[in-house]
Amino acid sequence: MATAKQEAGAKKAATKQTKEGSGIHAPVKPSGDLGAIVGNDALPRSEVISKVWDYIKKNNLQNPENKREILADDKLKKVFGKDKATMFEMNKYISAHLSKA
Repeated sequence: MATAKQEAGAKKAATKQTKEGSGIHAPVKPSGDLGAIVGNDALPRSEVISKVWDYIKKNNLQNPENKREILADDKLKKVFGKDKATMFEMNKYISAHLSKA
């Protein structure tokens, strides 16, 4: 018979396995346009967002006068569908370029 501590540990491990494959941790497949920025492999959504931010920072695409605004280059224009977007809008546009892996 398992102790309460062992049962709690087993429950925690099962919860962790469930989290890794669902929600923000579920692997998603980027579209071709988004793949040009983050790569074409299936990744967790959190990692996609992180790679987009790395790209934005590396290419100095934040508006210097308003850091919440992203000034799209040619690759990001294909994802955003316009020349600029706020960091809050960005997630909406990225979501449109993701599908379940």
